[in-house]
Amino acid sequence: MEKSIKFASIDIGSNAMRLLFCRVIKDKKNRHTFSKEALFRMPLRLGEDAFSLGFITDKNIVKLQKTLSAFKLLVDAYDPIIYRSCATAALRNAENGHSIIEKINESMNLNIEIISGEEEAKIIMSNHIEKHLDQSKNYVYIDVGGGSTEISFITKLKKTKSKSFPIGSVRLLKNTITDNDWSKMKKWIINNKKDIESEIIGIGSGGNINKIFSLSQKKKGEAISINTIYNIIEKIKPLSFEKRMTKMGMRSDRADVIDHAGSIYLFIMKYLRIEKMIVPESGLPDGIVRELYKNYLDTN
Repeated sequence: MEKSIKFASIDIGSNAMRLLFCRVIKDKKNRHTFSKEALFRMPLRLGEDAFSLGFITDKNIVKLQKTLSAFKLLVDAYDPIIYRSCATAALRNAENGHSIIEKINESMNLNIEIISGEEEAKIIMSNHIEKHLDQSKNYVYIDVGGGSTEISFITKLKKTKSKSFPIGSVRLLKNTITDNDWSKMKKWIINNKKDIESEIIGIGSGGNINKIFSLSQKKKGEAISINTIYNIIEKIKPLSFEKRMTKMGMRSDRADVIDHAGSIYLFIMKYLRIEKMIVPESGLPDGIVRELYKNYLDTN
C-alpha cells in the first residue's frame, strides 16, 4: 500500500511570494514521488523597495502581512506534517527586514527564516537534479532571482564551488547593480572555470528561465541553446509591457524583468562558454520540500 505525506513551503522572494503544497508518495518498492498539489503565487515586489530605498515601505509591509495571513490559513487547512517558510534577498537586504519578520512571527507563528544566499543555493540544489546529469560531464547551476544570483559548479554529480551575488532581475530593473558587482561575478566565474577544460553544461533555475524555456517550445527534458535564449530575449525586448502580457502570455511582474533576467543568464553563459542549458523547472519552494522530506526520513 502506498503511503503519502504532505509538506508545505513558503518562499518570500524579491519579485513574488509562493506557497507550495506537495504530497510525497512512497510505494511498496520504497520509491517516492513528489506530487505538487497546489502552488499559490502572489506578485508582491518587495525588492523594489529593498534595492531602491533600502527598506520595505509601510504599504508593502501591510500587503506582506495580509498575504502571509492568507497563506497561514491555507497551510492550516492543508494540514501538512511540517512546513518551512523562507525569505530571501529583499528582506535580507532591507534595513527593517529582520524587525518585520520578528513581528510577523510573533503574531502568526509562521517561523519565517531570512536565509543567506549560500543557504538559498544549497536548498535550490537539493532538487535532485542528478536525473538530468551525466557523471562524466561538468555543469554549472545558475539560479537568477529578483535580488540575487546563485552559481554552483557541479563535477561528478557533486557541488564543488558555490557563491551568491547581489545581482538580480529587479535590481537590474531598478538600476542598483554596480560595475563592481558585475566585475566580482565575472572574476569569480573565470577563476573557477580555468581548471575545467571540457564542455560545461548549464542548469537554469528561476521563473524567468522557465518562461524563456516555454517560449522556446522545447520539449521537457531537452536542452536550450544560448543562441535560442539570446533570440528569445531579442524578440521580447522591443515589445511593450502590454504586448509582453497579451502576445507572450506573461504575468505583469514577469513582463518587465524577463529580459533583465535573460541578460544575467547570458552574461554567465558567455564567460563560462556554455552553449546549452537544461531547465528542470524547479526552484526554492521545491527544494524546501525536498529538504523537509529528507529530514523527516532521517528522524523517523
